[in-house]
Amino acid sequence: MERRELLHFAFGICVLVVLAGCGTTSRPLPQYEAPLAKTDFQTVRTTAYTHTEADHREYTNHNALGGQLQAAGPPIRRVEVVPRAIPLDADEQSDYQTISYSGTPRQPFSLGETRSTTRSTRITKSTRGAKRATAVSTPRIGSAAADWSRWPVGTIFRLLSTGQMYKVDDYGWALSGRNTIDLYMATPNEMNAWGARAEPIQILQWGDPDESLRFLERHQEYRHIKRMVLELRGDHQAAAGME
Repeated sequence: MERRELLHFAFGICVLVVLAGCGTTSRPLPQYEAPLAKTDFQTVRTTAYTHTEADHREYTNHNALGGQLQAAGPPIRRVEVVPRAIPLDADEQSDYQTISYSGTPRQPFSLGETRSTTRSTRITKSTRGAKRATAVSTPRIGSAAADWSRWPVGTIFRLLSTGQMYKVDDYGWALSGRNTIDLYMATPNEMNAWGARAEPIQILQWGDPDESLRFLERHQEYRHIKRMVLELRGDHQAAAGME
């Protein structure tokens, strides 16, 4: 009887050890990538996410800062300069072509860009010669998740292929130590339609690394955040060594 009790006790200890191990084991961090050069024009890997995904449901439609996730405004179709294949005997100056989606004259992108619509003002004796009324709206900036040591919180950028603007206000486990930006989409259909693609972007405003560090230092119990903190402190070797 005593031996049986000892066996039961030993079995119980083994179960506790296994359960304890399960409780402390965590999934490995993503494979580390060396940071991109900090330039205003970059080509980055982009993916898409939405708030109804299983790994985001607990956060509802809120970003890491506690604010509400925002979808970007519709694409802005403008003239773009893109590379194209040319015959070997073609003019060397013709290796780029201008493509217009709308047939309108070329218009540059800018951070302060506005869209305007006009409507006619009825002309009477008192309003004769008055200018047409103009309604002005600013482009809607969407939410994006990224490694805050690569793109600090508050970084605003534009997708050069669509003209849409995004602001980094979120982060995620799969983005830590990676040159990937996750774009927030309002619906699963939009998310799936975007998929994953390399995109040229223009940084319109860099975020504040010090602000990113102050925020992340309070949450270092999470390993993906610890990796960002190490990189923000300049310890790239330690960040790369985390698994």
